[in-house]
Amino acid sequence: MKSFILLLSLTLLCQFNASAQNENFDAELAKKLGADDYGMKAYIMAFLMAGDKVAEYSPEQRAEIQKGHMANINKLAEEGKLILAGPFINGGEKRGIFVFDVSTKAEAEKLTNTDPAIQAGVLKMELIEWYGSAALMMLSEFYPKIQKKDF
Repeated sequence: MKSFILLLSLTLLCQFNASAQNENFDAELAKKLGADDYGMKAYIMAFLMAGDKVAEYSPEQRAEIQKGHMANINKLAEEGKLILAGPFINGGEKRGIFVFDVSTKAEAEKLTNTDPAIQAGVLKMELIEWYGSAALMMLSEFYPKIQKKDF
């Protein structure tokens, strides 16, 4: 009887472990993306807010600052440091987000300080550690395939 219960327990345990594994799991891809066992990884997220010096610039000056801001976004994305960027639709005080693939807030702060909009005081950023899908690392591979126009 003890042997039967032990065998049944082992069978159930093996069945449970087998069902807990994702049959689509790709170990090579997970490693390439830096994923943990849950398919997640740590990032630094930046919330972009309207800066204190917006009113100090003419519309023409702000347009030039915005061009520099967009060029900086493209540069950081090409370097693989900026994974996701975009504005909030309704504007207001909160302007948008960045998601950085860096280990520390200090690294992200150094990158944000390269942005002409930050330097001009048109934007300011709040940096937060964030745990999200490692699949975000694949955005740079797929985005050009769906982007019809450049900014």
